[in-house]
Amino acid sequence: MKIRLQDVGKRYNREWIFRHFNYEFSSDNAYAITGSNGSGKSTLLQVIAGAILHSEGNIIYLSQEEKIIKEPYQQLAIAAPYLELIEELTATELLQFQSGFKKLTASIPEILAAVNLGSAAHKQIRYFSSGMKQRLKLAQAFFSACDALFLDEPTTNLDNEGTLLYKQLVQNYMGSRLLLVSSNVPEEYAFCTQEIRIEEYK
Repeated sequence: MKIRLQDVGKRYNREWIFRHFNYEFSSDNAYAITGSNGSGKSTLLQVIAGAILHSEGNIIYLSQEEKIIKEPYQQLAIAAPYLELIEELTATELLQFQSGFKKLTASIPEILAAVNLGSAAHKQIRYFSSGMKQRLKLAQAFFSACDALFLDEPTTNLDNEGTLLYKQLVQNYMGSRLLLVSSNVPEEYAFCTQEIRIEEYK
């Protein structure tokens, strides 16, 4: 998959968050969006993912054969602190629900075991700790059958063990996908081969 941005900008009211962003992202590569708090990292990531609309420019989603992807959301998965889980569901029910929108790359018991949530498979998410919820969000993203993976501050609420688990997920399950990480914590994106500094696009 390729995502091509041509002179893309985003503003809220009269304030430009970023402008004149030209870049091409492609599969089998890991990219980091870095910058200080409030600089617009999350906004840029959400614009690239199509979660919020850009104010100017064009975003084109392409297959590796340069064919336009008409429904790119089917090829994208995102994990972020601001995305809510359905807390009335159990972890198993949530993944079953998600599988109706995106195929999963492993069985639900295997997915929950991979993020150390096997013992909480039938527990309502409302009773999860913040760290457990973050691991479930990561599981949703990493085990979705999609070509692009977007992670915003992926170790939020994770302890040292959880951070190590995140690194293992990247190592074991990134595959040949396009991976984009928004963060100002070097430990979260140390494996990325390209870095985009949001301040350069103000």
